[in-house]
Amino acid sequence: MKNLIIFLYSSVILLYIVNRFASVPALTYVIGILAFTALITAFFRSSGLYRKSGIFFFTGGMLLFFYNGTPIETFFFHFDTMIGILSLFFVLPFMNTIIRTGHYDSHLRKLLQHGAGDLNKLYKRSFLISHFLGLFLNIATIPLVHNTLRQSLSSIKTKLAQKFYSQSILRGYALCLAWSPIEIMVIISLDMTGFTYIYLFPFIVSIVLFMFLSDWLFARKKYQGTALPIESEAAYSTRKVASKITQMMGMLILLVLTATLLEYLFNKGFLFSIVLSIIPVSVLWAASIKRLRRYFTIALPVFKARTLGLSNFFFLFLSAGFFVETLSASNFMNYLEFVFVNSTDYILVLYFLIGLYFFVSAFAGFHPLVSIALLGEVLAPVMNEIGSISLTLVLITSSLATAIYSPFNLSVSLLSNQLGITPYKISGWNLPFSLYYVTVSILIAYALTFVI
Repeated sequence: MKNLIIFLYSSVILLYIVNRFASVPALTYVIGILAFTALITAFFRSSGLYRKSGIFFFTGGMLLFFYNGTPIETFFFHFDTMIGILSLFFVLPFMNTIIRTGHYDSHLRKLLQHGAGDLNKLYKRSFLISHFLGLFLNIATIPLVHNTLRQSLSSIKTKLAQKFYSQSILRGYALCLAWSPIEIMVIISLDMTGFTYIYLFPFIVSIVLFMFLSDWLFARKKYQGTALPIESEAAYSTRKVASKITQMMGMLILLVLTATLLEYLFNKGFLFSIVLSIIPVSVLWAASIKRLRRYFTIALPVFKARTLGLSNFFFLFLSAGFFVETLSASNFMNYLEFVFVNSTDYILVLYFLIGLYFFVSAFAGFHPLVSIALLGEVLAPVMNEIGSISLTLVLITSSLATAIYSPFNLSVSLLSNQLGITPYKISGWNLPFSLYYVTVSILIAYALTFVI
Protein backbone atom coordinates (compact mmCIF):
# COMPACT_ATOMS: atom_id res chain seq x y z
CA MET A 1 0.00 0.00 0.00
CA LYS A 2 2.79 2.42 0.91
CA ASN A 3 4.54 1.81 -2.41
CA LEU A 4 1.28 2.54 -4.26
CA ILE A 5 0.95 5.86 -2.44
CA ILE A 6 4.56 6.77 -3.27
CA PHE A 7 3.89 5.82 -6.91
CA LEU A 8 0.70 7.93 -7.00
CA TYR A 9 2.34 11.05 -5.53
CA SER A 10 5.39 10.61 -7.76
CA SER A 11 3.22 10.18 -10.87
CA VAL A 12 1.39 13.46 -10.23
CA ILE A 13 4.69 15.36 -9.91
CA LEU A 14 6.54 13.68 -12.79
CA LEU A 15 3.64 14.00 -15.25
CA TYR A 16 3.25 17.64 -14.23
CA ILE A 17 6.92 18.26 -15.04
CA VAL A 18 6.59 16.50 -18.40
CA ASN A 19 3.45 18.48 -19.22
CA ARG A 20 5.19 21.80 -18.51
CA PHE A 21 7.21 21.06 -21.64
CA ALA A 22 4.61 19.13 -23.68
CA SER A 23 1.38 21.05 -22.83
CA VAL A 24 -0.94 18.24 -23.98
CA PRO A 25 -4.63 18.85 -23.03
CA ALA A 26 -5.30 15.13 -22.60
CA LEU A 27 -2.32 14.81 -20.26
CA THR A 28 -3.55 17.83 -18.28
CA TYR A 29 -6.83 15.99 -17.72
CA VAL A 30 -5.00 12.83 -16.63
CA ILE A 31 -2.93 14.88 -14.18
CA GLY A 32 -6.15 16.37 -12.80
CA ILE A 33 -7.65 12.92 -12.23
CA LEU A 34 -4.46 11.67 -10.56
CA ALA A 35 -4.23 14.84 -8.44
CA PHE A 36 -7.82 14.38 -7.26
CA THR A 37 -7.08 10.72 -6.47
CA ALA A 38 -3.98 11.83 -4.54
CA LEU A 39 -6.09 14.38 -2.65
CA ILE A 40 -8.60 11.72 -1.56
CA THR A 41 -5.79 9.33 -0.60
CA ALA A 42 -3.97 12.07 1.33
CA PHE A 43 -7.15 12.91 3.25
CA PHE A 44 -7.09 9.53 5.00
CA ARG A 45 -3.41 10.01 5.93
CA SER A 46 -3.59 13.69 6.92
CA SER A 47 -3.96 14.96 10.47
CA GLY A 48 -4.25 18.01 12.71
CA LEU A 49 -4.40 21.50 11.26
CA TYR A 50 -3.54 20.22 7.79
CA ARG A 51 -6.64 18.04 7.69
CA LYS A 52 -8.91 20.75 9.15
CA SER A 53 -7.59 23.41 6.77
CA GLY A 54 -7.78 21.04 3.80
CA ILE A 55 -11.41 20.16 4.60
CA PHE A 56 -12.23 23.87 4.87
CA PHE A 57 -10.63 24.68 1.49
CA PHE A 58 -12.07 21.66 -0.33
CA THR A 59 -15.58 22.27 1.02
CA GLY A 60 -15.32 25.96 0.15
CA GLY A 61 -14.04 25.06 -3.31
CA MET A 62 -16.94 22.67 -3.93
CA LEU A 63 -19.51 25.27 -2.85
CA LEU A 64 -17.92 27.89 -5.11
CA PHE A 65 -17.67 25.41 -8.01
CA PHE A 66 -21.44 24.88 -8.01
CA TYR A 67 -22.19 28.52 -7.12
CA ASN A 68 -20.20 29.64 -10.19
CA GLY A 69 -22.14 27.24 -12.40
CA THR A 70 -18.90 25.78 -13.76
CA PRO A 71 -19.39 22.90 -16.26
CA ILE A 72 -18.94 19.58 -14.45
CA GLU A 73 -16.64 18.22 -17.18
CA THR A 74 -14.02 20.85 -16.24
CA PHE A 75 -13.84 19.67 -12.61
CA PHE A 76 -10.46 17.92 -12.95
CA PHE A 77 -8.84 20.99 -14.52
CA HIS A 78 -8.95 22.82 -11.16
CA PHE A 79 -6.35 20.82 -9.23
CA ASP A 80 -3.03 21.76 -10.81
CA THR A 81 -2.50 25.24 -9.30
CA MET A 82 -0.36 24.03 -6.39
CA ILE A 83 1.41 21.06 -8.01
CA GLY A 84 4.43 23.23 -8.75
CA ILE A 85 4.77 23.91 -5.01
CA LEU A 86 4.37 20.22 -4.21
CA SER A 87 7.11 19.48 -6.76
CA LEU A 88 9.57 21.46 -4.67
CA PHE A 89 8.68 19.50 -1.52
CA PHE A 90 9.08 16.34 -3.63
CA VAL A 91 12.73 17.06 -4.61
CA LEU A 92 13.95 18.80 -1.42
CA PRO A 93 14.95 15.51 0.31
CA PHE A 94 17.69 15.10 -2.30
CA MET A 95 19.28 18.36 -1.13
CA ASN A 96 18.70 17.63 2.56
CA THR A 97 20.50 14.31 2.11
CA ILE A 98 23.70 15.97 0.88
CA ILE A 99 23.97 17.75 4.25
CA ARG A 100 24.03 14.42 6.06
CA THR A 101 26.26 12.81 3.45
CA GLY A 102 28.93 15.49 3.76
CA HIS A 103 28.61 15.68 7.60
CA TYR A 104 27.94 19.41 7.31
CA ASP A 105 25.40 19.38 10.13
CA SER A 106 27.78 17.76 12.66
CA HIS A 107 30.51 20.34 11.99
CA LEU A 108 28.06 23.19 12.50
CA ARG A 109 26.97 21.63 15.81
CA LYS A 110 30.60 21.68 16.95
CA LEU A 111 30.79 25.36 16.03
CA LEU A 112 27.69 26.04 18.14
CA GLN A 113 29.10 24.34 21.24
CA HIS A 114 32.71 25.54 20.99
CA GLY A 115 33.75 28.06 23.67
CA ALA A 116 30.32 29.58 24.37
CA GLY A 117 30.64 30.62 28.02
CA ASP A 118 28.19 33.54 27.84
CA LEU A 119 24.48 33.53 26.98
CA ASN A 120 24.87 36.46 24.58
CA LYS A 121 27.62 34.65 22.68
CA LEU A 122 25.55 31.45 22.57
CA TYR A 123 22.59 33.46 21.23
CA LYS A 124 24.63 34.71 18.28
CA ARG A 125 25.98 31.23 17.61
CA SER A 126 22.57 29.52 17.71
CA PHE A 127 21.09 32.31 15.58
CA LEU A 128 23.79 31.84 12.91
CA ILE A 129 23.66 28.03 12.97
CA SER A 130 19.86 28.11 12.64
CA HIS A 131 20.31 30.54 9.76
CA PHE A 132 22.79 28.47 7.76
CA LEU A 133 21.27 25.06 8.48
CA GLY A 134 17.85 26.44 7.52
CA LEU A 135 19.11 27.05 3.98
CA PHE A 136 19.54 23.31 3.50
CA LEU A 137 17.59 21.39 6.16
CA ASN A 138 14.59 23.73 6.27
CA ILE A 139 12.18 22.81 9.09
CA ALA A 140 14.44 19.98 10.32
CA THR A 141 16.78 22.73 11.57
CA ILE A 142 14.52 23.53 14.53
CA PRO A 143 14.63 20.22 16.45
CA LEU A 144 18.31 19.74 15.54
CA VAL A 145 19.42 23.11 17.01
CA HIS A 146 17.07 22.74 19.98
CA ASN A 147 18.54 19.36 20.89
CA THR A 148 22.07 20.75 20.50
CA LEU A 149 21.33 23.67 22.82
CA ARG A 150 19.63 21.71 25.60
CA GLN A 151 22.77 20.76 27.53
CA SER A 152 24.19 24.30 27.30
CA LEU A 153 20.96 25.80 28.70
CA SER A 154 20.30 23.16 31.36
CA SER A 155 21.41 25.50 34.18
CA ILE A 156 19.26 28.44 32.99
CA LYS A 157 15.79 29.19 34.39
CA THR A 158 13.08 27.46 32.36
CA LYS A 159 11.24 30.58 31.16
CA LEU A 160 14.47 32.33 30.13
CA ALA A 161 15.63 29.20 28.29
CA GLN A 162 12.28 28.90 26.47
CA LYS A 163 12.48 32.54 25.34
CA PHE A 164 16.05 31.95 24.24
CA TYR A 165 15.07 28.94 22.12
CA SER A 166 12.07 30.65 20.54
CA GLN A 167 13.94 33.83 19.66
CA SER A 168 17.38 32.61 18.57
CA ILE A 169 16.19 29.58 16.60
CA LEU A 170 13.05 30.98 14.95
CA ARG A 171 14.51 34.37 14.08
CA GLY A 172 17.68 32.89 12.61
CA TYR A 173 15.64 30.34 10.69
CA ALA A 174 13.03 32.79 9.36
CA LEU A 175 15.63 35.32 8.19
CA CYS A 176 17.46 32.64 6.21
CA LEU A 177 14.22 31.82 4.38
CA ALA A 178 14.01 35.40 3.11
CA TRP A 179 17.12 35.03 0.92
CA SER A 180 17.10 31.28 0.31
CA PRO A 181 16.82 30.50 -3.43
CA ILE A 182 14.96 27.27 -2.64
CA GLU A 183 12.37 28.85 -0.32
CA ILE A 184 8.97 28.56 -1.97
CA MET A 185 7.72 31.98 -0.83
CA VAL A 186 10.77 33.65 -2.40
CA ILE A 187 10.26 31.74 -5.62
CA ILE A 188 6.53 32.48 -5.85
CA SER A 189 7.11 36.18 -5.13
CA LEU A 190 9.68 36.32 -7.94
CA ASP A 191 7.33 34.52 -10.32
CA MET A 192 4.50 36.91 -9.42
CA THR A 193 6.51 40.06 -10.08
CA GLY A 194 8.66 38.74 -12.93
CA PHE A 195 12.09 39.36 -11.41
CA THR A 196 15.08 37.02 -11.19
CA TYR A 197 16.77 35.90 -7.98
CA ILE A 198 20.12 37.43 -8.89
CA TYR A 199 18.49 40.87 -9.16
CA LEU A 200 16.70 40.38 -5.82
CA PHE A 201 19.74 39.12 -3.91
CA PRO A 202 21.55 42.37 -2.93
CA PHE A 203 18.35 44.01 -1.69
CA ILE A 204 17.00 41.14 0.38
CA VAL A 205 20.43 40.35 1.87
CA SER A 206 20.78 44.01 2.93
CA ILE A 207 17.47 43.77 4.82
CA VAL A 208 18.51 40.47 6.42
CA LEU A 209 21.87 41.90 7.53
CA PHE A 210 20.13 44.92 9.05
CA MET A 211 17.79 42.61 10.99
CA PHE A 212 20.80 40.53 12.11
CA LEU A 213 22.41 43.58 13.67
CA SER A 214 19.14 44.79 15.18
CA ASP A 215 18.36 41.47 16.82
CA TRP A 216 21.89 41.03 18.11
CA LEU A 217 21.69 44.46 19.74
CA PHE A 218 18.38 43.51 21.36
CA ALA A 219 19.88 40.19 22.53
CA ARG A 220 22.96 41.90 23.94
CA LYS A 221 20.80 43.97 26.30
CA LYS A 222 18.91 40.88 27.45
CA TYR A 223 21.59 38.21 27.66
CA GLN A 224 25.01 39.79 28.15
CA GLY A 225 26.54 38.95 31.52
CA THR A 226 24.60 35.71 31.98
CA ALA A 227 27.37 33.13 32.37
CA LEU A 228 27.17 29.54 31.16
CA PRO A 229 29.10 26.54 32.47
CA ILE A 230 31.98 25.58 30.17
CA GLU A 231 31.36 22.09 28.82
CA SER A 232 33.93 19.50 27.83
CA GLU A 233 34.28 19.99 24.10
CA ALA A 234 34.62 17.51 21.30
CA ALA A 235 37.55 17.83 18.90
CA TYR A 236 37.16 21.12 17.06
CA SER A 237 38.98 22.41 13.98
CA THR A 238 38.29 25.96 12.87
CA ARG A 239 39.78 25.22 9.45
CA LYS A 240 37.56 22.18 8.89
CA VAL A 241 34.39 23.97 9.98
CA ALA A 242 35.24 26.96 7.77
CA SER A 243 35.86 24.56 4.87
CA LYS A 244 32.46 22.91 5.37
CA ILE A 245 30.65 26.28 5.47
CA THR A 246 32.47 27.35 2.29
CA GLN A 247 31.42 24.13 0.57
CA MET A 248 27.77 24.65 1.57
CA MET A 249 27.77 28.17 0.19
CA GLY A 250 29.45 26.93 -3.00
CA MET A 251 26.68 24.38 -3.50
CA LEU A 252 24.04 27.07 -2.99
CA ILE A 253 25.70 29.35 -5.56
CA LEU A 254 25.88 26.47 -8.04
CA LEU A 255 22.17 25.79 -7.51
CA VAL A 256 21.25 29.44 -8.12
CA LEU A 257 23.38 29.66 -11.27
CA THR A 258 21.95 26.40 -12.63
CA ALA A 259 18.35 27.48 -11.96
CA THR A 260 18.99 30.92 -13.48
CA LEU A 261 20.41 29.30 -16.62
CA LEU A 262 17.42 26.94 -16.92
CA GLU A 263 15.02 29.83 -16.43
CA TYR A 264 16.78 31.72 -19.22
CA LEU A 265 16.73 28.68 -21.55
CA PHE A 266 13.16 27.48 -20.94
CA ASN A 267 11.39 30.58 -19.56
CA LYS A 268 9.24 28.42 -17.24
CA GLY A 269 9.62 30.46 -14.05
CA PHE A 270 12.12 30.25 -11.18
CA LEU A 271 10.08 27.70 -9.20
CA PHE A 272 10.13 25.18 -12.04
CA SER A 273 13.82 25.89 -12.70
CA ILE A 274 14.72 25.20 -9.05
CA VAL A 275 12.73 21.93 -9.14
CA LEU A 276 14.69 20.83 -12.23
CA SER A 277 18.03 21.86 -10.69
CA ILE A 278 17.99 20.33 -7.21
CA ILE A 279 18.56 16.64 -8.04
CA PRO A 280 21.36 17.06 -10.63
CA VAL A 281 23.17 19.67 -8.50
CA SER A 282 22.92 17.45 -5.39
CA VAL A 283 24.24 14.40 -7.26
CA LEU A 284 27.04 16.46 -8.83
CA TRP A 285 28.02 17.81 -5.42
CA ALA A 286 28.04 14.33 -3.88
CA ALA A 287 30.38 13.21 -6.66
CA SER A 288 32.64 16.24 -6.16
CA ILE A 289 33.14 15.42 -2.44
CA LYS A 290 33.57 11.72 -3.30
CA ARG A 291 30.47 10.59 -1.44
CA LEU A 292 28.30 9.48 -4.36
CA ARG A 293 27.72 5.91 -3.22
CA ARG A 294 26.94 6.99 0.35
CA TYR A 295 24.66 9.70 -1.04
CA PHE A 296 22.43 7.23 -2.91
CA THR A 297 22.46 4.83 0.05
CA ILE A 298 20.98 7.58 2.23
CA ALA A 299 18.92 9.43 -0.42
CA LEU A 300 16.65 6.64 -1.67
CA PRO A 301 15.23 5.56 1.74
CA VAL A 302 14.89 9.23 2.76
CA PHE A 303 13.09 10.02 -0.51
CA LYS A 304 10.59 7.20 0.04
CA ALA A 305 9.94 8.18 3.66
CA ARG A 306 9.57 11.90 2.83
CA THR A 307 7.31 11.24 -0.18
CA LEU A 308 5.07 9.04 1.96
CA GLY A 309 5.08 11.84 4.53
CA LEU A 310 3.80 14.40 2.00
CA SER A 311 0.17 13.44 2.62
CA ASN A 312 -0.48 16.51 4.80
CA PHE A 313 0.92 18.78 2.10
CA PHE A 314 -0.92 17.03 -0.75
CA PHE A 315 -4.25 17.29 1.01
CA LEU A 316 -3.79 20.91 2.12
CA PHE A 317 -2.29 22.36 -1.05
CA LEU A 318 -4.39 20.49 -3.62
CA SER A 319 -7.50 21.52 -1.68
CA ALA A 320 -6.23 25.10 -1.37
CA GLY A 321 -5.43 25.21 -5.09
CA PHE A 322 -8.95 24.08 -5.90
CA PHE A 323 -10.34 26.76 -3.56
CA VAL A 324 -8.20 29.53 -5.08
CA GLU A 325 -9.17 28.48 -8.62
CA THR A 326 -12.89 28.53 -7.89
CA LEU A 327 -12.71 31.69 -5.77
CA SER A 328 -10.87 33.57 -8.52
CA ALA A 329 -13.72 32.71 -10.91
CA SER A 330 -16.37 34.05 -8.51
CA ASN A 331 -17.58 37.57 -7.83
CA PHE A 332 -16.36 37.35 -4.21
CA MET A 333 -12.90 38.31 -5.45
CA ASN A 334 -14.28 41.75 -6.26
CA TYR A 335 -14.23 42.71 -2.58
CA LEU A 336 -10.54 41.91 -2.13
CA GLU A 337 -9.70 43.45 -5.48
CA PHE A 338 -11.54 46.63 -4.50
CA VAL A 339 -9.39 47.02 -1.36
CA PHE A 340 -6.03 46.25 -2.94
CA VAL A 341 -6.44 47.58 -6.49
CA ASN A 342 -7.85 50.92 -5.27
CA SER A 343 -4.76 51.42 -3.11
CA THR A 344 -2.26 50.98 -5.95
CA ASP A 345 -2.00 54.75 -6.37
CA TYR A 346 -0.67 54.94 -2.81
CA ILE A 347 2.25 52.50 -2.80
CA LEU A 348 3.10 52.80 0.90
CA VAL A 349 -0.54 52.16 1.81
CA LEU A 350 -0.56 49.12 -0.50
CA TYR A 351 2.59 47.72 1.11
CA PHE A 352 1.18 48.09 4.63
CA LEU A 353 -2.09 46.49 3.47
CA ILE A 354 -0.09 43.50 2.22
CA GLY A 355 1.70 43.26 5.58
CA LEU A 356 -1.64 43.46 7.42
CA TYR A 357 -3.16 40.88 5.07
CA PHE A 358 -0.49 38.28 5.92
CA PHE A 359 -0.75 39.12 9.64
CA VAL A 360 -4.53 38.60 9.73
CA SER A 361 -4.48 35.50 7.52
CA ALA A 362 -1.69 33.96 9.65
CA PHE A 363 -3.78 34.23 12.83
CA ALA A 364 -6.83 32.98 10.92
CA GLY A 365 -4.97 29.73 10.26
CA PHE A 366 -4.18 30.28 6.57
CA HIS A 367 -0.84 28.89 5.41
CA PRO A 368 1.22 31.72 3.82
CA LEU A 369 1.38 29.71 0.58
CA VAL A 370 -2.40 29.81 0.36
CA SER A 371 -2.46 33.49 1.30
CA ILE A 372 0.06 34.47 -1.38
CA ALA A 373 -1.68 32.36 -4.03
CA LEU A 374 -4.93 34.19 -3.29
CA LEU A 375 -3.16 37.57 -3.23
CA GLY A 376 -1.57 36.75 -6.57
CA GLU A 377 -5.01 36.33 -8.10
CA VAL A 378 -6.14 39.65 -6.60
CA LEU A 379 -3.12 41.61 -7.83
CA ALA A 380 -2.87 39.92 -11.24
CA PRO A 381 -4.90 42.59 -13.13
CA VAL A 382 -2.55 45.38 -11.97
CA MET A 383 0.73 43.47 -11.64
CA ASN A 384 2.15 45.01 -14.84
CA GLU A 385 1.70 48.44 -13.27
CA ILE A 386 2.87 47.76 -9.71
CA GLY A 387 5.28 44.84 -10.18
CA SER A 388 8.67 45.92 -8.85
CA ILE A 389 11.59 44.70 -6.79
CA SER A 390 10.12 46.67 -3.88
CA LEU A 391 6.84 44.74 -4.10
CA THR A 392 8.84 41.50 -4.24
CA LEU A 393 10.63 42.43 -1.00
CA VAL A 394 7.33 43.23 0.74
CA LEU A 395 5.76 39.93 -0.36
CA ILE A 396 8.77 37.91 0.83
CA THR A 397 9.27 39.54 4.21
CA SER A 398 5.57 39.85 5.08
CA SER A 399 4.83 36.23 4.21
CA LEU A 400 7.94 34.73 5.83
CA ALA A 401 7.69 36.74 9.04
CA THR A 402 4.81 34.36 9.85
CA ALA A 403 7.44 31.66 10.50
CA ILE A 404 8.40 33.61 13.64
CA TYR A 405 5.01 34.45 15.14
CA SER A 406 2.08 32.56 13.60
CA PRO A 407 0.73 29.95 16.08
CA PHE A 408 -0.43 27.89 13.09
CA ASN A 409 2.91 27.93 11.27
CA LEU A 410 4.78 24.63 11.24
CA SER A 411 7.99 26.18 12.62
CA VAL A 412 6.24 27.69 15.68
CA SER A 413 4.12 24.55 16.23
CA LEU A 414 7.18 22.29 16.01
CA LEU A 415 9.20 24.32 18.52
CA SER A 416 6.24 24.63 20.90
CA ASN A 417 5.96 20.83 20.85
CA GLN A 418 9.70 20.53 21.58
CA LEU A 419 9.41 22.96 24.49
CA GLY A 420 6.07 21.66 25.81
CA ILE A 421 4.38 25.09 25.74
CA THR A 422 1.55 26.61 23.69
CA PRO A 423 2.42 28.17 20.31
CA TYR A 424 0.61 31.35 21.42
CA LYS A 425 3.26 31.92 24.08
CA ILE A 426 5.98 31.74 21.41
CA SER A 427 3.90 34.10 19.25
CA GLY A 428 3.76 36.64 22.08
CA TRP A 429 7.53 36.52 22.62
CA ASN A 430 8.27 37.01 18.92
CA LEU A 431 5.49 39.37 17.85
CA PRO A 432 7.27 42.69 18.61
CA PHE A 433 10.33 41.65 16.58
CA SER A 434 8.13 40.34 13.75
CA LEU A 435 6.21 43.62 13.49
CA TYR A 436 9.51 45.51 13.57
CA TYR A 437 10.89 43.26 10.80
CA VAL A 438 7.88 43.75 8.53
CA THR A 439 7.68 47.50 9.17
CA VAL A 440 11.39 48.07 8.49
CA SER A 441 11.19 45.94 5.33
CA ILE A 442 8.18 47.89 4.04
CA LEU A 443 9.87 51.24 4.71
CA ILE A 444 13.09 50.13 2.99
CA ALA A 445 11.09 48.77 0.04
CA TYR A 446 9.18 52.04 -0.23
CA ALA A 447 12.42 54.06 -0.11
CA LEU A 448 13.76 51.93 -2.98
CA THR A 449 10.83 53.02 -5.20
CA PHE A 450 12.47 56.48 -5.38
CA VAL A 451 15.89 55.21 -6.50
CA ILE A 452 15.27 52.19 -8.77
